[in-house]
Amino acid sequence: MLDIKLIREEPEFVRQQMAALQDADAPVDRVLALDEERRHLLTKVEDLKARRNTESKRIGQLMREGNREEAETLKAEMSGVGDQIKLFDDRLRVIDEELFDAMSRIPNLPLPSVPVGKDDSENVVVRTEGTPRTFDFEPRPHWELGEALGIIDFERGVKLSGSRFYVLKGLGARLQRALITWMLDVHIGQGYDEVYVPFVVREQCLFGTGSLPKFAETLYRDIEDDLWLIPTAEVPVTNLYRDEILPAGSLPIKHVAYTPCFRRERMSAGRDVRGIKRGHQFDKVEMVKFVEPEQGEAELDSLVADAEEICRLLAIPYRVVQMCTGDLSFVAASKYDLELWSPGVQEWLEVSSCSLFTDFQARRANIRYRPEEGAKPRHVYTLNGSGLALPRVVIAILETYQQPDGSVTVPEVLRPYMGGVDVIR
Repeated sequence: MLDIKLIREEPEFVRQQMAALQDADAPVDRVLALDEERRHLLTKVEDLKARRNTESKRIGQLMREGNREEAETLKAEMSGVGDQIKLFDDRLRVIDEELFDAMSRIPNLPLPSVPVGKDDSENVVVRTEGTPRTFDFEPRPHWELGEALGIIDFERGVKLSGSRFYVLKGLGARLQRALITWMLDVHIGQGYDEVYVPFVVREQCLFGTGSLPKFAETLYRDIEDDLWLIPTAEVPVTNLYRDEILPAGSLPIKHVAYTPCFRRERMSAGRDVRGIKRGHQFDKVEMVKFVEPEQGEAELDSLVADAEEICRLLAIPYRVVQMCTGDLSFVAASKYDLELWSPGVQEWLEVSSCSLFTDFQARRANIRYRPEEGAKPRHVYTLNGSGLALPRVVIAILETYQQPDGSVTVPEVLRPYMGGVDVIR
């Protein structure tokens, strides 16, 4: 959530940023109108309350002096003032709710370093690492490899849960589990503290990270208990410190967590209909940071490097792409995607989004810290990045490491986590 002072004092700048973000629906003017009405009413209420306090003392003085008639007249007049105050207070409560809702629908502002662009076609490839493998046979897509190897069962996944679900079997399931454990170990070695968090959260947690109210239609919800399945580990991990003031000297805080992720996205029937690229349930290892504002951009560079290390160790070609203004997420001030090359589908697959949110999430979740003992609390900066997201890593491994006979060589770094298995046959 943005600072209301920024919108109030620099409305034209905020409007320009919304235009760069291609967000014509951001209710900036609505916020300004409600804020102006709220401040006008507050002034009137404060003036009325001050008058009531003054006249109440006068009523007491008149009663002590025996001027009962004048006191009763003034008392009746103050009763009317009280009614006015109640009307204004009731209106203020409504305005506060409407203003809060409008503020919650304005996206974060991009950093000056973010390239201006209308959509993903104007994203910038920052660098490409590795050279795609040259095949002396026609590489097959992962859905053919997976079914032939008996490690992906699409039919039974649909039987269990409907479209966009699948079952991993045998060494397919073990490969995914090996990836998760290995990635956690790598990130722990990079200085992250592992946490294991609930996979369902309260509504305020989703509001805190910016998933609500804007993206409610993409979330799974248990209405009876008012709990929501998480779309990413970012939600529970960020909210670990909701409504807290972190003590001086405690930053940076770096966590890593594995969770399944659940999303009710309305997927096009004609897009990515084959394979396991897009689904309503998938696994992910997530890195989350809480840092001082002055360290935000440096910590984003470090976060990208930590995610890149996974790609590099897997020895799969990848590229780093900076999102332009028109392709930033609702909450991100700056974002980089990591994409693995997958030769079977001939596509760069996004496996990580690394984002800096400045204090946008911290304001929504009320996460603050003390720069030093006794200092006034400030909002932290939050960051998060996938390290990495599955199953697209599985796709890239199957398609990159496939052999002419249909077998798949296991990347060397994963073999200790696969019980020594070096080939999936």
